[in-house]
Amino acid sequence: MRRNRVIAGATAFLLAVTGLWAASLAIGGGEVPQPRTTLSPGSVPSPNKPRVPAPDVRIAAVGDMNGVRNIEPNSPSGRNGAAITRLVQKNQIDAFLGLGDFQYDTPRCADYVKYWTRLWGGAKPKLYWVSAPNHDWQPGRNEDLDNFMNGQCPGAPAKAAINRQRGFIGNGDPYSKDFGNWHFAFLSSAHWRYNPAKAQALTRWLDSDLAAAKAAGKYLAVVYHEPYFTSNTGEHKRAADHKPWIDVMYKHRVRLTLSGSQHNYERSCPVNNRDQCVSDGMTAFQVSTGGIGLRSFTSSPSFIVKRFSNTHGFLRMTLRDNGSFSWNFVPTSGPGKDAGTRSAP
Repeated sequence: MRRNRVIAGATAFLLAVTGLWAASLAIGGGEVPQPRTTLSPGSVPSPNKPRVPAPDVRIAAVGDMNGVRNIEPNSPSGRNGAAITRLVQKNQIDAFLGLGDFQYDTPRCADYVKYWTRLWGGAKPKLYWVSAPNHDWQPGRNEDLDNFMNGQCPGAPAKAAINRQRGFIGNGDPYSKDFGNWHFAFLSSAHWRYNPAKAQALTRWLDSDLAAAKAAGKYLAVVYHEPYFTSNTGEHKRAADHKPWIDVMYKHRVRLTLSGSQHNYERSCPVNNRDQCVSDGMTAFQVSTGGIGLRSFTSSPSFIVKRFSNTHGFLRMTLRDNGSFSWNFVPTSGPGKDAGTRSAP
């Protein structure tokens, strides 16, 4: 009994002291400390943190670059190569997209090393490339572009940016790459000319690749050499056999495509797979003004909203986290200009 009375008295004393302490804090304007609850590691609630936007992505892009045995710095090719090299050296772009036809006419290792490297080699550290039919790669004829990009041609050990990241990439091999909140698929249109069955298989690869990227919340772009959305020239018409690729691109609402081949410059409206200008279509840029002789247009499709065939230069773009992008064609020889912005979807 005595032990119980002692415990009860001690408890009453502690409660009294606690009450006086709380009252003194309240009088002094303080707050009564609350009991601290210890949670197990798995039960601690984590606050909903806002997504941090990805940084802007700055790219330069052009195709159809250097003529046969050309090493002249003041040529259209030399001016473009020097301008893009400066952007690389000053870290003013994150990627240089080579849209095919790097060196004319049927180049092998020695040609890339002696001619293309002389004018364009400084852009290789940020180069992401596709091989084009004929001038880059024709099975059994000229097959050295992949060796050159992987630093395997004697006298040119430097690797393109994508080869440093992925290792050897064979001519015609597809690959994809994320830049910020954008996902780019790179395809060789040469397959439609040399191996249509392989091109159809790549259609399935493209469908799967774009679907996964879209599910991850990325905005989509595709790079390939021979354009589908283009005006005719005396040399080429649209690459109509590419239509299965175009259907897949529109299915996944690709925002942007980049091509070359025509030896001029074109930009489409946002266009769907039925040649209609629509708000959710793809803006198709055809930029083949790298240095080769230019070609005039012989048709006027309704989906082309800007074009010129009198200017060498290259395209600069800024791709933003929200899916918007801006562009500026940089002329290096001639008067042609094009600049604008496409807003977020």
